[in-house]
Amino acid sequence: MANFQDILVEKQDGVILLLLNRAAKMNALSMSLCTEALEAIESIKADSTARVLIVTGAGDKAFSAGADLKERRTMTLDQLKQHNRKIFGIALELENLPIPTIAAINGYALAGGLEIALACDLRIASENAQMGLPEVTLGILPAGGGTQRLPRLIGKARAKELIFTGRRIGAAEAERLGLVNKTVPPEMLMKEVLELAQTIKTNAPLAVSGAKQAINAGYETDIQTGFVLERQIQYALYTTRDWQEGLAAFNENRKPVYKGE
Repeated sequence: MANFQDILVEKQDGVILLLLNRAAKMNALSMSLCTEALEAIESIKADSTARVLIVTGAGDKAFSAGADLKERRTMTLDQLKQHNRKIFGIALELENLPIPTIAAINGYALAGGLEIALACDLRIASENAQMGLPEVTLGILPAGGGTQRLPRLIGKARAKELIFTGRRIGAAEAERLGLVNKTVPPEMLMKEVLELAQTIKTNAPLAVSGAKQAINAGYETDIQTGFVLERQIQYALYTTRDWQEGLAAFNENRKPVYKGE
């Protein structure tokens, strides 16, 4: 377990929890928290035993309310740009992390907070969660990747409506729009997310990572190029020990023991 001031990282049997740890400030994204989050993700990336990453916020009120606006009031233009780059960087690092990522949205996920959740592979929300990209109400736009990821997730017209109006939506509407995969009662959120993580973890890690790569890269190109990428990754997987273990376990009617090799 690694501890920072504004981030908490816990690991148990390959499942890593990254906690935005400023509950008293609605887990607002201060410069310190952003710096620590990037350092934490870098260490997770280097951990060969990591299988699934869960991202959530401390307390029961917020995943993250977005950038720390009180801190931003005193920033110079260069500092504002640096802060934006850090929030964007967190989202980008999560998106590019080889292992699957799950956002456990336990309350408010607004602005940069929602942009971090959007960068995760899967999103499970508490029924009392509120989500939105309200930046235009402050004279700016969602620049942590929100104008790009949200349209790709829920469609251009719906994304434009949410971004142009800056309105918040509840968990039920978010699920209907496809913004979140599932909503659950607040007391069931972490149980649901941990069960999902455990299900993913039982599968061959190189195969799961390859599937993430094929989906993410293929989605940004034409389908024929995507097919080529899919086959390239598949052929590489045919050379792994995990593939041999999967075949052996199937033939022997037992559960496979994958090692990521």
